[in-house]
Amino acid sequence: MKVLVFLLVLANLLFYAFTAGYFGRPDNPDAGRGDQQITPERLRIMSRGEAPSTTAPARKAEPVPENAPAKPEAEPAPAPAPAATSAADEAAPKAELVKETVADKPDNAPACLAWRQLTVAEADKIAALMGKRFADYKLSRKIVAGESNGWWVYIPSLPGKPEADKKAGELRDLGVTDFFIVQDGTSRHAISLGIFSSEKGGNERLAELKAKGVRSAVMGPRPSKDTFVALQAKGPGAKRPAVIAAVAEAIQKNEALACK
Repeated sequence: MKVLVFLLVLANLLFYAFTAGYFGRPDNPDAGRGDQQITPERLRIMSRGEAPSTTAPARKAEPVPENAPAKPEAEPAPAPAPAATSAADEAAPKAELVKETVADKPDNAPACLAWRQLTVAEADKIAALMGKRFADYKLSRKIVAGESNGWWVYIPSLPGKPEADKKAGELRDLGVTDFFIVQDGTSRHAISLGIFSSEKGGNERLAELKAKGVRSAVMGPRPSKDTFVALQAKGPGAKRPAVIAAVAEAIQKNEALACK
């Protein structure tokens, strides 16, 4: 039994010495690897001293059965999404919009417009237009007389014919019958109470009317054919362009002038 154990130990020692190279190695360390190859017939040489090609070998088309269903066509790739705009790009147009809005803001300072050398019809048309479309404009009227043609005692122009007829009735009640209502011209709807060649005659007639209780009568130079009407309108500056355009369209002349 001891001999068998000794022989097993000796065999193990000899095998270890052989594998460790104590009995010598061949000159070529790879000489023994040929015997260790497994199925060497399946090895394939790709190249001899050249770098292998990176192109993958073409794949053989597989035969398609006759009754096989047709494959659907590949859908086109979706278009790339637009690049997101930066915060600076979005801020730029907004800044320009704010700048344009401030620049286009109308001036709200009060405006003063004047029209000169108007006929009575033109002045009435402008007054009606302003009252209808631009009520926030305050309108004033002035008679611009030409060369004096004597003196005139009268009651100034009234707003319309009904008011003139009412005033005429009041004069009759006061005992005044020598008068007439002006129907046209720059003094339309005024009530004439007498025309005199001298200022003295006009003053005497005015004193007589005052004595009868006529408080609204006045005396002044008699209007001539060269008499015109001047209008002046004051209101918000924001509507100034609209007022000028509307008046120019209404009377077809007389451009507006700036005033104070």
